[in-house]
Amino acid sequence: MTDAYVALEGERVVEARARSPGTTRGELVFTTAYTGYEESLTDPSYEEQILTFSYPLIGNYGVREERFESDRVHPRGVVARELTDDVAEWLKEEGRPAVDHIDTRELVTEIRDEGAMKCGIAAGEDVTEEDALAELRQCKHMSEHTDIGSQVSVSEPTVYNADGDGPDVALIDCGAKGSIQQSLVERDAVVHVLPYDTTPAEIEELDPDLLFISNGPGDPENFEAAADLVDEYAGDVPLAGICLGQQVVANALGGSTEKMEFGHRGVNQPVRDLRTDQVVMTTQNHGYTVAEPGEELEVTQINVNDDTPEGLENDDLDIITRQYHPEANPGPNDSLSFFDDVLELVDG
Repeated sequence: MTDAYVALEGERVVEARARSPGTTRGELVFTTAYTGYEESLTDPSYEEQILTFSYPLIGNYGVREERFESDRVHPRGVVARELTDDVAEWLKEEGRPAVDHIDTRELVTEIRDEGAMKCGIAAGEDVTEEDALAELRQCKHMSEHTDIGSQVSVSEPTVYNADGDGPDVALIDCGAKGSIQQSLVERDAVVHVLPYDTTPAEIEELDPDLLFISNGPGDPENFEAAADLVDEYAGDVPLAGICLGQQVVANALGGSTEKMEFGHRGVNQPVRDLRTDQVVMTTQNHGYTVAEPGEELEVTQINVNDDTPEGLENDDLDIITRQYHPEANPGPNDSLSFFDDVLELVDG
């Protein structure tokens, strides 16, 4: 029985089965991860997107809150070959439309050929193709979500591990995964999670040992406040960044970023370190990348598949960034030492 429709850019409509009812729209992307659906669905970097799972069965080990990366589901909709009842019920509770019984192999191939695209979904009783098309026609490009940071950031500063003996870290929350804060706390850092629009004056008052720009959704050029912090404190305070954070740092220091065709989203992206020639497997979730690092930053790691920058550093300015997610969750732990390297900047 068809009770859902997925409208793709170009107004092609695909039939599906509704698992969580509703109408929605967003940029259609895919992940190749075969585990970690709880972490993916609660990753703030998927805000304003519709997430397609390429793995055919999603939900075969249930839903456990301790695996969540934030306090809610972030994709505006979910597409899969088959969703278990546990995941479908969770998405219903979260109010996120979801569909399955769709050929995700064909859909992923289309995204790879055509690029990430606008999408509209209509699911549930009495929906029509026109309902999905109406959502598609209202869909924005990711770069048009100019204040997306406000949708995923904390509204007030929050301190974790206040009694820790490690460095004071100002973590600028542009949509930070919880495991980034946890990775720092596990190393006894005092972590101040701050809003995405924190000002240089507020950082000056806090006087942290380290400034850390988090991951997050959307176009890095829309995170101007975070870039202002980098511009203000580069060379005075050690700097680190993950994913969107790397892009923000590059933009602030004379580099540039660009939209990718379909991005990197999965848990098996190979990255080569140009200094050691070592290859590690990484977890990634991003649709933008650094196009040019600028004169201040050295590219120290690249993606084996497409040569895009995966690591930027400036030893003199105490800057180190990564495009991938060293904290994983889900994915390999090959690069967890990144957090040790970051905290060593404070003692360097």
